[in-house]
Amino acid sequence: MLGLGASGPQVIEGWHGVPYDRPLARTREIVDICRQVWRRERLTNDGPLYPLPLPEGQCTGLGKPLKLINRPVRPNIPIYLASLGPKNVELTAEVAEGWLPIFFHPEKAEQVWGESLAAGAAKRSADLPPLETIAGGTLAFCDDEAQAEALRDATRPLVALYVGGMGARGRNFYNDIFVRYGYEAEAARIQDAYLDHRRDEAAALVPAEFLRKLQPDRRRGLHPGAGRGVPRRRRHVPAGHPGRARPAGRRRPPPRDPWLTRRTPP
Repeated sequence: MLGLGASGPQVIEGWHGVPYDRPLARTREIVDICRQVWRRERLTNDGPLYPLPLPEGQCTGLGKPLKLINRPVRPNIPIYLASLGPKNVELTAEVAEGWLPIFFHPEKAEQVWGESLAAGAAKRSADLPPLETIAGGTLAFCDDEAQAEALRDATRPLVALYVGGMGARGRNFYNDIFVRYGYEAEAARIQDAYLDHRRDEAAALVPAEFLRKLQPDRRRGLHPGAGRGVPRRRRHVPAGHPGRARPAGRRRPPPRDPWLTRRTPP
């Protein structure tokens, strides 16, 4: 699979050095271009952001439609989009094979994203499979609720980083999701503390109720998205946790060489 996301202005303009403009249009064009490449079609794109070939007047005029010289193992790679905003989620439901939401709150997902998912699905091509939603979370093993609470607390700095520090005031998409979940006052306090370099305080302000919904006790069900359109969840096992230890005597299998085992299509 290929995972893509529009990111935000601080990263796109500060790290990549390009303007953060028209993120939805850029995502749509990139998805279409990738699929043409994998199908080994002669690459053309009429979109305003990534015209291919470049039109005369913008370059030498010698560009021509080309196709991939290699032969991929398969003509399609599933594209999963990491999206949060209403229009971005709508685009995901329209054009992607999968959706990667962060901080997925199963009890509030329909309220926050239901309308956008339905609007995108209504425009979805019949050639695409049903949209797969893969939510994330931290997986850890413990013996009692006190240990579980301590493990949840260990994720507070990461949540505070995203809600408080991943973007400027007024342009933080993770903060926006917190607000839409109903934590408007907490989102503001977390952001104020984090941007004021009081990061321990910001972490302490993350609501315990949110952490319990994000990472529930597995004894109470398969996972928090079960029955809510989330067939799978990505798992992150914390560093140093016994769940990351490889059993004694078990060796990692050698890597599979795709160039030796693949079948070249005709």
